[in-house]
Amino acid sequence: MHISDYHRRFNAVFFLFFLFFFFCIARLLFIQFFRGRYLAGVAKKQQNLFVELEARRGAVFDVNLKPQAVNVSVDSLYASSSEIPDKIKPALIRQLGAILGVDQGYLKDKLFRNKSFVWLARKIPSAESESVRRLNVRGLDFIKESKRCYPNGYLSSHALGFAGLDNTGLEGLELHYNKYLKGEPGWTFILRDARQKKLDLSDRVLMPKDGYNLVLTIDEVIQYIAERELDKAFREHHAKGASIVVMNPHTGAILAIANRPTYDLNEYSSSAKDARRNRAICDMFEPGSVFKIVTCSAVLEEGKVKESDRFFCENGAWQVAGHVLHDHQPHGWLSFAEVIEESSNIGTVKAAQILGQELLYKYARLFGFGSRSGIDLPGEIGGMLKPTRFWSKTSITAVPMGQEVAVTALQLVTAISVIANGGQLMKPYVVDQIRDKYEEPIKRFSPQLVRKVISVDTASRVKAILTAVVESGTGKMAKVPGYSAAGKTGTAQKLEPNGAYSHNKFTASFIGFAPAEDPVIAVAVVLDEPHPYYFGGVVSAPVFKNVCADVLRYLRVKETQNPTPALVLNETNTSD
Repeated sequence: MHISDYHRRFNAVFFLFFLFFFFCIARLLFIQFFRGRYLAGVAKKQQNLFVELEARRGAVFDVNLKPQAVNVSVDSLYASSSEIPDKIKPALIRQLGAILGVDQGYLKDKLFRNKSFVWLARKIPSAESESVRRLNVRGLDFIKESKRCYPNGYLSSHALGFAGLDNTGLEGLELHYNKYLKGEPGWTFILRDARQKKLDLSDRVLMPKDGYNLVLTIDEVIQYIAERELDKAFREHHAKGASIVVMNPHTGAILAIANRPTYDLNEYSSSAKDARRNRAICDMFEPGSVFKIVTCSAVLEEGKVKESDRFFCENGAWQVAGHVLHDHQPHGWLSFAEVIEESSNIGTVKAAQILGQELLYKYARLFGFGSRSGIDLPGEIGGMLKPTRFWSKTSITAVPMGQEVAVTALQLVTAISVIANGGQLMKPYVVDQIRDKYEEPIKRFSPQLVRKVISVDTASRVKAILTAVVESGTGKMAKVPGYSAAGKTGTAQKLEPNGAYSHNKFTASFIGFAPAEDPVIAVAVVLDEPHPYYFGGVVSAPVFKNVCADVLRYLRVKETQNPTPALVLNETNTSD
């Protein structure tokens, strides 16, 4: 009886163990065949941290390979919020908020997510990262990322533009050439132990592809000279805005381009939108008398007028087409060369009437007005030049002297370059070449001829007249010590909201080139609403003079022995 009870108990226990063993086997088979893939994925998430590897953004250099935009390595803070105990999170949020200078509500939202990876702060200063490290909190860690840095701060800011937090270009060249600069990101899986601590091991890696570098046509020294002189005039004359463009007239290469107001590229997020606008290519204005280079070139090219032809300038006031046209000072009889030299509106309009509106419009278009130049910078506008079918009966008295036309500073410098280089319109450009990290060029940009505008002979004749403008006309304050120069002044009344011309708001400009006989640089200077002085020959011409003087010496251009030969020739012609 005792033995029989023992066997029953033994069989019962054995049966229970057998059932348990069978259940375990069944469970393992279920996990293996039905839950295996899911659980392997969970394990992989726990043991592997996916991290995107940021590509190094390409650098930007000036024409002499001086860095203008580079990358520096900085810390970016992330959290494995699931590893941080909830009880310490409120205190941690207060501490991080004080260190990082961010809203505590933002940190609370991040840290109370049950995530293995959340960004807390990207690309923070070294002082902040050290303060976070001293907290010694498990679950907080850093990843090295590159941050865009601009060594020269505000210099060339409107041309360079800037890249955002994710190293994507947002303005200027950074935006226009983003596909070359940005590169392609990679990725890696970083292995972690059971406590989620990072191991110095990677499961799989795809290395990022670094971006290409840009080499500009801009010269850092010339850019500095141009910005220094523009800033001086902008402040001295209390202008609303200002622009300057310095260009090689033979190639179209931009040597400097600047605007005021400006901003520091390293602090772009705190700058005003108005300061970030590239006025030289996206602000249009009536050019005033600088546009007379078009009228002058057209009448000479078409043979309608000669330099020695004389015009009666009505002693400063002329009733024409139902309104009175004025000169800035009264003149009687002037040769056509003297008309341009003294910037007579009346004489210019009389010459344009001989030319006719169709030819005037044709040459304005040939000089590039009314269309975009195609420069490799974002945001360029084409200005405004109405077809003749939309001209009124007074347009032929307005357009020749730069009214009813809207232009940009860039269009002005390309137009004056036509005179400087012998009659050719060149396409302006800012990037000379694109290079890989081994400094091998992958793309080069060469000078591009847009079209022939006027003959070499006409360009030479206009050059002589513009030289006289600087030597003895309205542009005397543009004389460059030791060098000859040629140019044209402009003072344009701005339009009021009611459509009438203002009597206290002006745009002052000067366009020119130097040396006159063999031009090396062409320059356009524009000041918006300068006061109390507002004449282009007074506020803009000195900027041209100072820029040319320093740039020509920097470029080691030999000083002119006889800087006024064109003036002597002009005086001989006008005496006939």
